[in-house]
Amino acid sequence: MKIDIARHLHIATTILVVAVLAMGAVEAAEPAAAVATLQANITGYKFDPEVITVAVGTTVTWTNKDEVPHTVTSSDKRFKSSGALDQGDSYSFTFTTPGTYPYYCTVHPFMTGKVIVLDTKGG
Repeated sequence: MKIDIARHLHIATTILVVAVLAMGAVEAAEPAAAVATLQANITGYKFDPEVITVAVGTTVTWTNKDEVPHTVTSSDKRFKSSGALDQGDSYSFTFTTPGTYPYYCTVHPFMTGKVIVLDTKGG
């Protein structure tokens, strides 16, 4: 009588996996939430893009590409101002609450933009 060891090992492994799952010893891991980021530029005395729409939890990073300083300053003080950004400097903010966040440059108040933050979970 010839014994097929590979077949018996496969059956034993299958039984063990089913038993462990049935006992609840192994739980399915939830995928880690992706960290969303969006890059915006300050160039030609404008915010590019001027209107940014993102999901809750997204980090927006503005980088000054102009040769003069600019700021990213909340019009309604809902987020901290960047302070003066020289050419090549960046400022980031993570938006955790849905809503509209208007902002401007304090050095050049005609430069305006807004971030629209959406609750993508529907709740």
